[in-house]
Amino acid sequence: MKEKLQHYISRYIQLDDSDFEHFYSLLQVDQFSKKEFLLEEGKISRNQFFILEGLVRTFYTDHNGNEKVIQFGIENWWVTDMDSFINQQVSMVTIQALEKTKVLSISKTKLDQAFLEIPKLERLFRIITEKSLVAQQRKSHFFMKASSKERYLGLIKAIPNFVQRVPQYMIASYLDITPEYLSDLRKKH
Repeated sequence: MKEKLQHYISRYIQLDDSDFEHFYSLLQVDQFSKKEFLLEEGKISRNQFFILEGLVRTFYTDHNGNEKVIQFGIENWWVTDMDSFINQQVSMVTIQALEKTKVLSISKTKLDQAFLEIPKLERLFRIITEKSLVAQQRKSHFFMKASSKERYLGLIKAIPNFVQRVPQYMIASYLDITPEYLSDLRKKH
């Protein structure tokens, strides 16, 4: 676990061993069973989660009761409802484990403490946030311009073996297509 996080951090910044150990001491290891919630709509996001093993989805329920998947999270990704986490207000999304999932979690209070005690971490989380924002913008632009088929092919190219781990109806929801159309696309590719 430690090595995984240390390797991840070293991609963006260099922390000396004592700073890393201090940061690691602020984290908590949590495990979630398949279908268990990391965060539920209507509750405040108290933690950010670094996924060590497993897979999660972030979704909301529309006014017709349909679940709309807006994001997936895989190993070595940080996930939370950023608006809820930063502003400590109720979340409008749910984050659910799709497989047995192991995470490192950190509370807002402890993360703020870490930023004060280890200033390099603030840079790390700025870089992570920037990369996340860029990825969301690219996804939005791509989804606006791409056909359903191009969105599907882009997903399987970006995250190989991902579609085998996620139920087809969730992928269809994420791609904003019907499960039947996704089935047709999968048969052809």
